[in-house]
Amino acid sequence: MDNVRRMKRIFQPDGKTLIMAYEHTAIFGPGKGLERPGETIRKAIAGGVDAVMTSYGIARHFAADLASVGLVLRADGAATKLGADVAAPVWFGVEEALRLGADALCVSAYPGDVKEMDTLNNLVEVTTEAHIWGLAVQAEMVPGGMGSSPEYRTLENVALAARVGIELGGDWVKIPYVEPFAEVVKVCFKPVVIMGGRKRGTVEEFLTEIKAAMDAGAAGGTIGRNIFEADDPQAMAAAVAAIIHQGVSVDEALRLAKG
Repeated sequence: MDNVRRMKRIFQPDGKTLIMAYEHTAIFGPGKGLERPGETIRKAIAGGVDAVMTSYGIARHFAADLASVGLVLRADGAATKLGADVAAPVWFGVEEALRLGADALCVSAYPGDVKEMDTLNNLVEVTTEAHIWGLAVQAEMVPGGMGSSPEYRTLENVALAARVGIELGGDWVKIPYVEPFAEVVKVCFKPVVIMGGRKRGTVEEFLTEIKAAMDAGAAGGTIGRNIFEADDPQAMAAAVAAIIHQGVSVDEALRLAKG
């Protein structure tokens, strides 16, 4: 496998990873935790983030801050908050990722969405080119698309989406959490990480989901707003990292999250 070195910058010796998703401004617009990227990134890394998934601009302008961790470049985007009915056009690809020193690309696909085949074909095309150059690919599989209702994200749909992402070449898949998550992990032969999604109602709810996913065999998480929107991103990253890499309890993680 020609991307082993790059994968090892993302996944630690225990086979697990905490990736901070930090490309939200390009998709949803500016918000809390996105105003001073360098500061937020440094705090998250100090807390224990293993890699950062971000946009071309942030990867380029904050390269020094990102140098010590794995780098995943967001290659595409879904419909923006402006409501455009688009598939997932490639924004940046292999050439840009190599120029930035990225270890992987993140490519989205939406099984069950009206643009299903467009996004799946895009995943295949980008992954094929990435692997030629030894880049890894995180296949972000979202049943029904980003705007789908929670009711659509059934165990059957999530498990199928995860397996499709692997079958189409993803080196690991990022997938919504659903119970029992062990059934999702079981059908995949590559690492499965959960997406952080929206900000949870409470920190305990969020950490409980991370713990449940890890206990079910997940390889970690690609977490955005639940880390960078936290009052203390460093403490929150430390709490999540402790669950992922040390298997601590939710109570212990809650203590860490309080700083």
